[in-house]
Amino acid sequence: MREIVLDTETTGLDPAAGHRVVEVACLELAQHMPTGQTFRRYLNPEREMPEEARAVHGLDDAFLAPQPLFAEVVDEFLTFIDDAPLIIHNAQFDLKFLNAELARLNRPPLMSDRAVDTVSMARRRFPGAQASLDALCRRFGIDNTARTLHGALLDCELLAEVYLELRGGRQPGFDLDPAKRVAEAAGTQIAAQAARPARPHAPSPEENAAHEAMLARLKAPIWRN
Repeated sequence: MREIVLDTETTGLDPAAGHRVVEVACLELAQHMPTGQTFRRYLNPEREMPEEARAVHGLDDAFLAPQPLFAEVVDEFLTFIDDAPLIIHNAQFDLKFLNAELARLNRPPLMSDRAVDTVSMARRRFPGAQASLDALCRRFGIDNTARTLHGALLDCELLAEVYLELRGGRQPGFDLDPAKRVAEAAGTQIAAQAARPARPHAPSPEENAAHEAMLARLKAPIWRN
């Protein structure tokens, strides 16, 4: 099963107020695990970067000015995500911005029913607890020390780990031998053990005699039918 973890960075909070996407990143999952395939583009928003937004992600006007417009990368972006489910932290926010960019180009919107919102997943699993990406990283012991600023690709990488934990965590299999798991984690192997000989299941003559003696004491035993 193919899924896409997706995140954006923007110039503000509301595309209706003229704010734009300045970074879009995607990370491919197969069977809920990263494949190593990613998509990341910085974008020229065609407007100045507000200081409060720059403080969040560190992207300024000088860096973004030579970057491509969304129109120049839209086909590559849509090809990468294809029709896969989109794993997004606070999906409403990112879809709102991406659909505003798509609308400018007369492209169909990304439908909300294809999005898996990890904020909603976290709130269902941990009612009343913080559901931010940093809070979930702390809860699951995921190292987010590199996240000094928001960055779409780094956030996708962290969210991929959080999403796996929200789904129940890694499933190493049904092997319950702790020694074997430790050895495998260390990159070693345990020598194969000799197979135990099969237990005999046929009754002994003594057991047959005891069974017959018991039947003789019963009236019309069903074992005689």
